[in-house]
Amino acid sequence: MNDATPAGAPHPHTRDILAELEAEVAHELEEERPPAGGPVYQIAGALVGIAIGIAGAVLSAGYGLGSLREPGPGLWPFVVSVLIVTLCVALLAVGRGLGDAEAFTRASVLTVVGVITFVAFGLLLPLSGFEIPALALCVIWLKFLGGESWRNTIVISVATVAAFYFLFLYGLRIPLPHLIAI
Repeated sequence: MNDATPAGAPHPHTRDILAELEAEVAHELEEERPPAGGPVYQIAGALVGIAIGIAGAVLSAGYGLGSLREPGPGLWPFVVSVLIVTLCVALLAVGRGLGDAEAFTRASVLTVVGVITFVAFGLLLPLSGFEIPALALCVIWLKFLGGESWRNTIVISVATVAAFYFLFLYGLRIPLPHLIAI
């Protein structure tokens, strides 16, 4: 065998094909990318994130934080909310110098709907338990925001709610309000 490529190295033809594929994918991604928004959008996004994080911290504190040894149902949502606020404050501090923000488009509405449904989930949780709002949230996110088929939506939603139910109640022993007592 008289092959000019070293052992283990890709064939030159393979490198050419991979380079072409990479360039094609990069071009397609660039075409689908929303227009650039600039620093104003960075700042607006950071402020919205701060508002969401503060609202999440307030709502989760209302569920009771407990302690690290015996966490209450609001402890981890509170921790995540504080992390969101911290990261958004950092973005606010450096966001004016960044240029990779995307302008708000019609697709941005999906994010707003996602946030509204998540807040509704938090408000319904103490009233109707974990299962019904969690199932509704999964269905809305998968079918209406994600465009999944009804079959996938139902299977994934039921499996996700069941997994989180057992994880929180039995794995982590977090006393969530729930309707089903197993």
